Amino acid sequence: MKTAIILAAGLGTKMWPFAEIRPKAMIPVAAKPIIAHQVESLQELGFTKIIIVGGKLHGQIRNYFRENGPSSAGARQEVDVIVVADEKGQGTALSLSAARTAAGNEGSFLVLYGDTLIDPADIKQLMASFEQRAERELAVVLVNPLHEQSSSDWICCQLEGGFVRHILGHPRGGCTHRFCAFAFSDDFWSYASSNSGLFTSVQVGMMPPLEAHLEMSLLDCMNDGYAVRAVETTGDFVDLDKPWHILLANELVARRNCAKLTCNVLAEGASIDPSAAIDGFVQLGVGSRIGRNVIIEGNIIVGDRTVIENGAILKGSHIIGNDSNIGNYCFLSEGTTVGDHCVINHCAELEGVIFDTVYLYHYMEFYGVIGTSTDLGAATVCGTLRFDDGRTSHRIKGRKETPSEHSDAIYLGDFVRTGVNAILMPGVKVGVYSIVGSGVILEEDVPNRSLLYVKQDLVRKEWGPAKYGW
Repeated sequence: MKTAIILAAGLGTKMWPFAEIRPKAMIPVAAKPIIAHQVESLQELGFTKIIIVGGKLHGQIRNYFRENGPSSAGARQEVDVIVVADEKGQGTALSLSAARTAAGNEGSFLVLYGDTLIDPADIKQLMASFEQRAERELAVVLVNPLHEQSSSDWICCQLEGGFVRHILGHPRGGCTHRFCAFAFSDDFWSYASSNSGLFTSVQVGMMPPLEAHLEMSLLDCMNDGYAVRAVETTGDFVDLDKPWHILLANELVARRNCAKLTCNVLAEGASIDPSAAIDGFVQLGVGSRIGRNVIIEGNIIVGDRTVIENGAILKGSHIIGNDSNIGNYCFLSEGTTVGDHCVINHCAELEGVIFDTVYLYHYMEFYGVIGTSTDLGAATVCGTLRFDDGRTSHRIKGRKETPSEHSDAIYLGDFVRTGVNAILMPGVKVGVYSIVGSGVILEEDVPNRSLLYVKQDLVRKEWGPAKYGW
């Protein structure tokens, strides 16, 4: 198996506000798009053709791989990355069909969703199981145990004896696993192209949308008598479905990659000032430096031409991008990820993930996710605890959800600005191209393209020396 297809044409509406100006597959994890992690893993596994099916914003994916093509360093062989478009975005089965011409007649192929992180060892196990399949098996699937997750959030399956027994769409219960990846034989193409466009395998009372889901094609295949073998994941798996999953994915990759450091790794022109106190190891890219009085507790990975200086405090397991400046007694909490061209300065405190070109200045505090080109005014702070010590409920496409992790984080979309002394309460989200004005206490989500400010009345009173006894 040498061909892999990555499906990345979905609209990502549940990820608001982070899939408004970018495909969900381009959301950054450890300072690069999540789909770039997939391409690198597939290259390491020996795939020579990778077809990415993008949606309306597929040009961003094509442009990224034009400028950041997969490296041959450490890989077994070169890989050809092809980006095709499915701009109608009517479902994953039709997205897969859009890759048919590019795939050619190479026989079996792997299918991944473009918004997931999968352990390469699990993909390798899926491929091995596929090679051992019987004659009446057109597909082998990689599945992830639900554990404490709600089955109503996913298209799920029931297993029996190592095979998929049934598939249900967003059931109330009764299912144990969700789908992660697929290995198909060439005969499966006809099932993908003949998808009805309606997911009918639902419990009574449920309301499926008009969408051609790949799992429905898989069920059609099963109803025709084909067995579908299932392989369970043993490594980490993250699906970027909702905003808090960005934090989970970045934490996972930051801790995993930083844990691999066993010594300092300094590229050409990189340096560490002798006054820096480092309890751990650092990897610095070309021209990056750690300056005077920096405190680092743990391991960090830094890109090119980034400066960390003048008393900055980093609590470790950080991944920091290129051309960023971090200094003047700012503080980064454990697991924080910083993008390219960012500035974190003058006692700013950060926990979470910031995308590219984010500016944090002057005694501000933030916990959560910040989109590209966002500028936070001086003393912008966010509440990280509720008075009842509880978890904050969110609205995802109008549906109330309470995340088990990061429910109190703040989520700011791309091209957002805040004024001085803005206060953001736990769990709020701000849409793209929006402004939260000075002195605002924000307690609810702000739609895209909104200006929110406090209207103040001017009160005049006589004042002067007489008030002081003159």
